[in-house]
Amino acid sequence: MAQVLEFKLPDLGEGLTEASIVTWLVQVGDVVAVDQPVVEVETAKAMVEVPCPYGGVVTARFGEEGSELPVGSPLLTVAVGTAADGEGDDEGSGNVLVGYGTTAAPARRRRVRRQDDVPAAAPAVPTRTAPAASPAPAPDAAPRSGPVPVISPLVRKLAREHGLDLRELPGSGPDGLILRADVESAMRETVQVRAHVTEAEAAAPTQAPAQAPAPSDTSAGGIRVPLRGIRGAVADKLSRSRREIPDATCWVDADATEFMHARVAMNAAGGEKISVLALLARICTAALARYPELNSRVDLAAREVVQLDGVHLGFAAQTERGLVVPVVKDAHVRDAESLSTEFARLTEAARAGRLTPGELTGGTFTLNNYGVFGVDGSTPIINHPEAAMLGVGRIIPKPWVHQGELAVRQVVQLSLTFDHRVCDGGTAGGFLRYVADCVEQPAVLLRTL
Repeated sequence: MAQVLEFKLPDLGEGLTEASIVTWLVQVGDVVAVDQPVVEVETAKAMVEVPCPYGGVVTARFGEEGSELPVGSPLLTVAVGTAADGEGDDEGSGNVLVGYGTTAAPARRRRVRRQDDVPAAAPAVPTRTAPAASPAPAPDAAPRSGPVPVISPLVRKLAREHGLDLRELPGSGPDGLILRADVESAMRETVQVRAHVTEAEAAAPTQAPAQAPAPSDTSAGGIRVPLRGIRGAVADKLSRSRREIPDATCWVDADATEFMHARVAMNAAGGEKISVLALLARICTAALARYPELNSRVDLAAREVVQLDGVHLGFAAQTERGLVVPVVKDAHVRDAESLSTEFARLTEAARAGRLTPGELTGGTFTLNNYGVFGVDGSTPIINHPEAAMLGVGRIIPKPWVHQGELAVRQVVQLSLTFDHRVCDGGTAGGFLRYVADCVEQPAVLLRTL
């Protein structure tokens, strides 16, 4: 006899409390396998495919495409123990979703459509079943031989994309739970951190970004636009930055003529084309090596400034879904060509709405090229909990005194917004002056490497 199990929207990590349904991947009456993705949702961080921990026949779905659901609310119900292709499928997932227990790990099965002889009548009221206890972790010395505890579907997705076997990873969370940090650590050790886009994903059709919530009319004659998804996350983060960080801004105009000539010469030599953003990023990492105070964050609880070892460089990207800040990991060890390639990859993923939470978090310094909007200057809000952000305006011909004579030169305005708790104006001014010197005379960078 079939047993109906209710699958709730799991905790997707990163402190997220809600998600919007983008695309249902199954219909009522479909037969699903254990851990088969059943719905694609959009959070404030990224698009995520949510797998179902049960195998059987889908009897009900909760929520239409475009609707928003809080974490823990019913997502769908599955009748397990129902005959399909002549065999039962009442086992649970071997991978633990937050808030769900499972039984032993079954073999993978491909998704099949329900045949006419498969009963799929949904009960009037879906029933809930008590979750089973999470299994105890196996010793770290040997791979696990049962259910694998993970913190969220995002962790399993990240591990799968980088070819990692979760059964071989020790968990640092409570009761041996495998956290995202554990997977990222294993990625660094196996030098697979940059293998995010697989051939299958490259061949798959691009999912259109979810439409923004439609504004609603009010009795006062205005409109109300809900602060949800990306817009809501940005609003919360910017508000927190303004509340907690005593920021200050300094700026300088720089003659970028030689900088632009150097880029033309580099690209004329062949190989990967170097972007303006990549060259500016290379200058930033060199400047942060000289002024590490700006590559830090403030630990309020300990009343300490924590200077960070590596530079994970964020860059502002405007997309149809709103403003996002992808992060180039380990930017300090990349050359201009590698930086240019990674900027292009992350920008494409941002526009397609396919950035993972790991690609949107962990930044230590942000580069903001607002010159693409045709403006010269800005006083940006720091990307909390970072300590500084470099802003770059448009590069345009302007009158400039060059070698004692008035000439038309390519001029750019650079601005640095910094947390005044981590340094004083002398340090910030020194950083910005070094960046400007490298822009005006690229040979300065070569002399200091």
